[in-house]
Amino acid sequence: MMKKTFLNGIFKENPTFVLFLGMCPTLAVTTSAFNGVGMGLSTMVVLVFANIFISLLRNFIPDKVRIAAYVVVIASFVTVIEMVLKAYAQSVSEALGIYIPLIVVNCIILGRAEAFASKNNVLRSAVDGLGMGLGFTIALTLIGTVREILGAGTFFGISLFGEAFKPITIMILPPGAFITLGLIVMVINIVNQKRKKGENKIA
Repeated sequence: MMKKTFLNGIFKENPTFVLFLGMCPTLAVTTSAFNGVGMGLSTMVVLVFANIFISLLRNFIPDKVRIAAYVVVIASFVTVIEMVLKAYAQSVSEALGIYIPLIVVNCIILGRAEAFASKNNVLRSAVDGLGMGLGFTIALTLIGTVREILGAGTFFGISLFGEAFKPITIMILPPGAFITLGLIVMVINIVNQKRKKGENKIA
């Protein structure tokens, strides 16, 4: 059960490639793999701890104010993450900018709080947050990697092709985010369709 809950956020219900949640940071900050990792991990930490606390408090939060209560819990952890990044990882904080505070209203976190953490025990909620957060991190890192390699010829800031490489500038501009996301989702859908056809033939 725990394994299924964990893997669900990475594959079956990946928040970016399947559910299409959290599109604002996905499209805005993924100009590099570094940014993708930074935003993904920050969101994952908030998601895990928010799920834990909301699960612990689920029987005490009045139904009429549950969304407001969730926001308060989430905002508290986002504030802690923002302060930690400013103190110990200034480059990440500067790169992600306003999108760190905006984690508060990230629909992935609010969605998991409402759909999962408020209905399940602490351990399952923590595992769900970890799986969803890791799925989000993988997705952002993948998009950021593609955009950085094609748009700048680098990977985590390291030059891959030398001075002869002519970057595709559009890939690190806003349209590049939509192009990259669309291509990755297309590939995923093609792979899934072929896998299902293979399973049907075996059956």
